[in-house]
Amino acid sequence: MRIGILGAGGMADALGTQWTRAGHEVMTSGRSSGFATQAMGYGSFTQAMAYGEAVLLAVPAHAALEVADDSLRGKVLIDCTNPIRDGELTADHPMAERVAAATGARVVKAFNLCHVDVWRMTPPVFGGRPLAVPLCGDDEEALTVVRGLVADLGCTPFDGGGLARAALLEATAAFMIGLWFKGLDAQAIAPPL
Repeated sequence: MRIGILGAGGMADALGTQWTRAGHEVMTSGRSSGFATQAMGYGSFTQAMAYGEAVLLAVPAHAALEVADDSLRGKVLIDCTNPIRDGELTADHPMAERVAAATGARVVKAFNLCHVDVWRMTPPVFGGRPLAVPLCGDDEEALTVVRGLVADLGCTPFDGGGLARAALLEATAAFMIGLWFKGLDAQAIAPPL
């Protein structure tokens, strides 16, 4: 599958590298070439949106609506942004829904709960269990595509409900990131039964 990535920072590098290893063709984009490698192509935001059968939105949340546009209409768009500053949400409405409304893309919220270094693990396994990745989206075909991309990382996709529930994922990220910045082990909050 061809994957366009809007962004050239850590998340673009980590997820793009893993998807390249899994056999996907990846094009990153950004204001600078960032982490682009020979294995991943690099182009403009417009080129990456046109290139991808699926597109990952991996720019800072405040730039998401400047970068993503209606050329994404009908495409699978994976939103991993977190509208957070100083451990607090900066938006009243979920970024995933705002991006869906602005672009007409089939948005799936995913990959926003873990630090970038988790996505560099091959595979991300903790205590013998693959990392679970919650997905929120309304389009079953888009969810199926993203489930496959999650599985390609060695992770387990979890159904988190419709796109309206992306607000809960974004709030969870704000809460967890606030704990991590305090040096607390956020994983200890939700041990297995």
